[in-house]
Amino acid sequence: MRLTTLGTGTIALSPGRSCAGYLVEHAEVRLLLDCGSGVTRRLAELALPWPAITHVALTHFHIDHHGDLPTLIFAWKYGLLPPRSAPLDLVGPVGTADLMQRLAAAHGTWVLEPGFPLRVVEIAPGAPLALAGGVALEALKVPHTAESVAYSVTAGAHRLVYTGDTGFDPALAAWARGCDLLLCECSLPEAMAIPEHLTPERCGELAELASPRRLVLTHFYPPVETVDISAAVAARYRGPLVVARDGWQTDI
Repeated sequence: MRLTTLGTGTIALSPGRSCAGYLVEHAEVRLLLDCGSGVTRRLAELALPWPAITHVALTHFHIDHHGDLPTLIFAWKYGLLPPRSAPLDLVGPVGTADLMQRLAAAHGTWVLEPGFPLRVVEIAPGAPLALAGGVALEALKVPHTAESVAYSVTAGAHRLVYTGDTGFDPALAAWARGCDLLLCECSLPEAMAIPEHLTPERCGELAELASPRRLVLTHFYPPVETVDISAAVAARYRGPLVVARDGWQTDI
């Protein structure tokens, strides 16, 4: 699998970080995990195969995780010659179909009827969803909003886990245990800690329990970048660590 971090920021606008979005590629699967504001621009800047995206999976319904979804659908309809004809699966927690109805009410019926098959799939935690090419997607409920989920992407013997937005949760650590790459939110410094987000210290504790082969941090509010993130994490987790930036890429 190849991971590209398209947006490593939050709703606190940053000149260097777009809102949440991550592209996972394996065989014929092009899976976009979240689609926050700025993600479509990053897809174009990095010359990534945005016309060939096969699946979009939303973790929850905060706008910094889905704000560019209508833009992407509009681009597939009007920004390609010829327009997109390949089907798209839009995956998300319970409530995703209602979210899409509300987006269609705001923007137009093309959101749900874009001229190519668009299927909305509400994923049930604990029930793996086969995508294509041997890739499976699985969700786990996490403590952030009522609908929030984390995702596991498995291809063959390799596994990527994306926390989405989450507070500290030992059940998430147990579920992610031993994964090849843990893509983990790292929102706020410890001095600003809240139950709905992780700090570097809590990221270290989560990774210590999960023992991933590599920890990749993302979803940074500006205040967390004023502290030594790596040192705070290393107090609990001694494995390989990446403080991601927009456009960072790795193969798993």
